[in-house]
Amino acid sequence: MATEANKTQETDAGVSVFTATITPEKHQQEAHILIDLFHRITGQEPKMWSPSIIGFGSYDYKYDSGREGASLRTGFSPRKAKLSLYLMGAYSTPEAQAEQDRLLGLLGKHSLGQSCLYISRLDQIDLAVLEQLIRNNWDLMNQRFPI
Repeated sequence: MATEANKTQETDAGVSVFTATITPEKHQQEAHILIDLFHRITGQEPKMWSPSIIGFGSYDYKYDSGREGASLRTGFSPRKAKLSLYLMGAYSTPEAQAEQDRLLGLLGKHSLGQSCLYISRLDQIDLAVLEQLIRNNWDLMNQRFPI
């Protein structure tokens, strides 16, 4: 059975080249704020994953089905409509999920997907709460997938 390649893969593309193409300028400014925030929390340099995801760190996974690959530990994509933040760690324990739910209640205007946090504008949320969400998820990913 052939293994299907993961759609989200690290690339050699430059983060600064990508961020220079983000429009409107407000979204570009928000991307730089998030790059600084993620870098400060993770200590990792930003890397491009696929054409439009800025990731910090990576981890290897293997499912019971045998499918395996690598993915970003955390990161974001400055999409046209909303910022998509990838926070996968909170699903590791019920306690972690409860803490994430508590913080999300304090965050401000947002919506959720499977492992994504969607934010329309950074000025509509509490950046200190966002920082704690990212930090918690980073720590949980590091516990589950040690560096």
